[in-house]
Amino acid sequence: MSGGLLEELKWRGLIHQTTADDELPGFLNSAARVGYCGFDPTNDSLTIGNLMPIMLLGHLQRHGHRPIVLMGGGTGLIGDPSGKDAERSLLTREKVASNVAACSRVFERVLDFEQTSPNAAVLVNNVDWLGELGFLEVLRDVGKHFSVNAMIQKDSVRDRLENREQGISYTEFSYMLLQAYDFLHLRRTMDCTLQIAGSDQYGNIVCGIDLIRRDMIEQPESSPRGYGITGPLVTKADGTKFGKSESGAIWLTAERTSPWAFHQFWLNASDEDTGKYLRFFTFLDKETIEDLERRHAEKPHERLAQRALANEVTRMMHGQEEVDRAEAAAAALFGGDIRTLDDLQLADVFADVPHSSHVIDQLGEGVLLVDLLPETSLAGSKREAREFLKNGSIAINGEKLDGEGALDRRLMSGDLLHGHTILLKRGKKAWHATRWK
Repeated sequence: MSGGLLEELKWRGLIHQTTADDELPGFLNSAARVGYCGFDPTNDSLTIGNLMPIMLLGHLQRHGHRPIVLMGGGTGLIGDPSGKDAERSLLTREKVASNVAACSRVFERVLDFEQTSPNAAVLVNNVDWLGELGFLEVLRDVGKHFSVNAMIQKDSVRDRLENREQGISYTEFSYMLLQAYDFLHLRRTMDCTLQIAGSDQYGNIVCGIDLIRRDMIEQPESSPRGYGITGPLVTKADGTKFGKSESGAIWLTAERTSPWAFHQFWLNASDEDTGKYLRFFTFLDKETIEDLERRHAEKPHERLAQRALANEVTRMMHGQEEVDRAEAAAAALFGGDIRTLDDLQLADVFADVPHSSHVIDQLGEGVLLVDLLPETSLAGSKREAREFLKNGSIAINGEKLDGEGALDRRLMSGDLLHGHTILLKRGKKAWHATRWK
């Protein structure tokens, strides 16, 4: 195995807190270890907010340790109160199981599950052991080790207790017992001695470590107990929430967020954020990242760092073919050659622009643009439409109209893209999709 995991994580800014700060470096560098991170299947996909802990598992594996992905098929039936100001809606067992299956494929993009590898990643589901526990067994063997006085001091609990209107149910209050038991179970059955999580999970990690310590009270003091590493909360330089676009959350599967939209999200990162995101969300080495930052500083208008970020993360999650498609679509979009986009690219690129529906039979005789524009988001009246057409502000499928004769321009069936869409643009950025059927 190779050493230096903590050093790697530190220069990348990926460490928020660790337990046993003095012991942990020697522990990780002295032998191959097993570490896990848990993911509750609250949806049928994971968002880029989940990507940081997945990357932490990736670094763990790349430094010779074995990563365990724990899917919360059991804890997902309860709901983690961390970061929530209200009670979660309980999901059915069938929905949780479906979400587990849907989310599991995400991890194969980052981790090596090939069983011939000496430190192959492993995916487990905590419903397999939590589902077998009886209520009395939990109270006797787990609950007796937890002080209610200490539990109510945890941020995830205290915040909800102080908000009397919302409060917290006994169900969510008990979540930390189950997470602690997960750590204990993996310690017993898979020699797992490290838990990785986001910064909001530090208190739960400590609970698990304490439960392991109590369980192993009769073991030799030299026998490793448990350790924890948490990653930082990801923020954006402008103060807006990371992981959101204008149209909503950015997901890690193509069914939820298209590879085009995924690529665009990273491409639109600010100069202030890009260096941080390159460290957090790619496996590029230090020299490569610092070289990108240096070259970007010399020619910021070329957005070299953003392009590298978008290409690397999209390649990791969706493959090189989708990177190529995203770049080809961008070239067509900004070069004005919209007709080169295939049907799927067209749908992805213009998914979020304003649109309107029209009767395709009208295109037989042609539809005057001056009449159509007020029915779109590009003109508020016929007067505005005439003004925009006269000064050459309107483009059809990316091709700018000459002011001369534009007032007489009619949309015809030959303007249709893939038989159903005509794209109109005013100025440089205002697009509108007209759909014909």
